[in-house]
Amino acid sequence: MANLSEYEQLNLSPNDGQIPIFSLRNISKVYEMGEVSVQALKNVSLDLQIGELVVLLGASGSGKSTLLNILGGLDIPTTGEVIFDNQDLTQAGDRALTNFRRECVGFVFQFYNLIPSLTARENVALVTEIASHPMRPREALGLVGLDHRLDHFPAQLSGGEQQRVAIARAIAKRPQILLCDEPTGALDFQTGKLVLQVLERVNRELGTTIAVITHNAGIAAMADRVITMRSGEIIGIKSNETKISPEDLDW
Repeated sequence: MANLSEYEQLNLSPNDGQIPIFSLRNISKVYEMGEVSVQALKNVSLDLQIGELVVLLGASGSGKSTLLNILGGLDIPTTGEVIFDNQDLTQAGDRALTNFRRECVGFVFQFYNLIPSLTARENVALVTEIASHPMRPREALGLVGLDHRLDHFPAQLSGGEQQRVAIARAIAKRPQILLCDEPTGALDFQTGKLVLQVLERVNRELGTTIAVITHNAGIAAMADRVITMRSGEIIGIKSNETKISPEDLDW
């Protein structure tokens, strides 16, 4: 393994001696676009601990989404190692990565990706039918405060409610990690706060490790750690000694 910088040695992991759920070591990602090579990530090393809530900050093009896609098994690094729960994902085949995504990871994106012709309950059931130990759809929707909207279609729900259905769908398979890409990006201030409250509740009550990427620095105060990225590199990691509840955020 290449030598880590003094900064990385001090900040890779918040809890010395604890086995991380994720370990990334010297991750680089290069995309070939014709005769042009674009380096999206440059020697990124990072640990994520079980049960922590992490916010990844950075401008568009900083490498946040590429890093999230690699964590979620949607992409593989050009070089480096990705270890999840003592399994080397960089050596995994397509079937193993499919099983990893199906059983271990939940995804929440900026746009809700609900099926318009299915109710909230049915949208969540799409996941529970393929997971090995899922929640009931009603239970998952209850966790996000929508047990009274089970039989409503997406068109009958507000944007915030649709995003909460998407979160319910993601957590219904009981994933070990929840990856959120700009989950409040399409929402107004107050609605965004409600969605962040749901994520905080999932983290606190279920112990799910959550990584949220955003360009909104105001969200960082609710995290255990804040990871700042620029030009494909991690340029700072900060631990919050005192976290702020989502309803008290000012962004």
